[in-house]
Amino acid sequence: MIKQTLIGRFVQEVINNSSYTQLDEYYLYNRVLNILANHDEKLSANESLDFLGLVNKLLEPFSDKTSNELECIRTELMNFIVPVPSEINNKFWEKYQVSVDAALEYLYHISQKSNYIKVEDNKKNEYFKYDSKYGELEITINLAKPEKDPKDIAKLKSLATTNTYPECQLCFENEGYEGRADFPAKTNHRIVRFNLEDEVWGLQYSPYAYFNEHCIFVDSIHQPMKINQETFRRLLAIINTFPVYFAGSNADLPIVGGSILNHEHFQGGRHTFAMARAKARYKFKFAGFTGIDAEILHWPMSVIRIRGAKQDQLVELATKILDKWKMYSDESVDVRSESNGEEHHTITPIARKKGNIFEMDLVLRDNQTSLQYPDGIFHPHQDVQNIKKENIGLIEVMGLAILPPRLKRELADIKDFLIGNNNSVAKKHATWVKKIQESHEKITSENVDGIIKEEVGRTFTRVLEDAGVFKNDENGNAAFKRFIEFVGINEKEVIK
Repeated sequence: MIKQTLIGRFVQEVINNSSYTQLDEYYLYNRVLNILANHDEKLSANESLDFLGLVNKLLEPFSDKTSNELECIRTELMNFIVPVPSEINNKFWEKYQVSVDAALEYLYHISQKSNYIKVEDNKKNEYFKYDSKYGELEITINLAKPEKDPKDIAKLKSLATTNTYPECQLCFENEGYEGRADFPAKTNHRIVRFNLEDEVWGLQYSPYAYFNEHCIFVDSIHQPMKINQETFRRLLAIINTFPVYFAGSNADLPIVGGSILNHEHFQGGRHTFAMARAKARYKFKFAGFTGIDAEILHWPMSVIRIRGAKQDQLVELATKILDKWKMYSDESVDVRSESNGEEHHTITPIARKKGNIFEMDLVLRDNQTSLQYPDGIFHPHQDVQNIKKENIGLIEVMGLAILPPRLKRELADIKDFLIGNNNSVAKKHATWVKKIQESHEKITSENVDGIIKEEVGRTFTRVLEDAGVFKNDENGNAAFKRFIEFVGINEKEVIK
């Protein structure tokens, strides 16, 4: 009888996709019935739904609830097909003994199937490539994350903000957390534990993935991010454990850092970014590190790549570069290590493993502000902020733009303006649009899409150039060489 209802169909799908058996049928039905406040209905004979579609169908009668409340119920229902953390961890490491790929595929598949990775939402993101002078950059307009529901916002105003559990969205305490009005539901969230330099860390996937198998490596302890020698050691240890992934860290200072600075974590995944394919502009060796190849990359930001087989040597050299950078100033190019007692310099590091060789990209960052550039001297400048004004974090440093949702609507309006379908354009875009008109002789409905993509790509290239501390001109290149000489290079092994 119950199989002819929506919940009955859901229960059967749970049994088909989990360790539950037919003996659990009534138990599951009653648990779900309770979650859905005793609401069930007959299933249309012709209705064909996948698992997520079935869950969404079950939620249709609850239109009075806020988006966040619906997501709390959705994740609770999805959780029925997710093994408990201990089972997932045991299975993951069993599969790891067969191959790294088998283990990662297992966790990734579960994270997708349970909708922890928002597969359908992520398909909403707009994506295209731009062939820049530095290589093929990737451009995304981030449409996956839902806008705030006004009903959720109204509810938050009436809540006392005293709940500090979990401390942040990266803490291990999120695993299985039901969620609340001011905190996302994580009932279907699972973390694989692993040993990292004698510390407990976790591997999880990002719900709103920006690239293939976008994952997060997170410290079990809630403590602030810090770029130091241990950072480099951890990154190399991670790619030694998961060599099919890259691993990188956002910088640890405001303006040049990521959105979460209060919890130590790294990001990684199975994706080759444009920066990984960047050519060398200048090859050399650092003094005392003859076993390590070094080069300045041909890239809009200021990147030193070091490469070698010995992890300890790479860690030692990366630490030396960081320490030297933190004390280095060059007034001729507005580079200052500190002002009024505030440190300005840090590094965005990225690590990869290619065969037996470890590779690290060290991106020099400077978070100064000035009267001319109040948002940051090495931050997107005012004339490109109509496209991108947010911080340039790890993912964008590597050549993948994450542009705000507003641009979908705004770029559509600009296209209409360019082909004469409306008479005005938003003031913040006026100068940008005028330059487009001046640089393209004929703009039509047939070519306007391509023109807009080209101009957005060109602007993102400028955004990265703004964030580069040593500019890609004669003066900037000379200043960059002065810095590596300050670190200490072997003049006999310089290949210009």
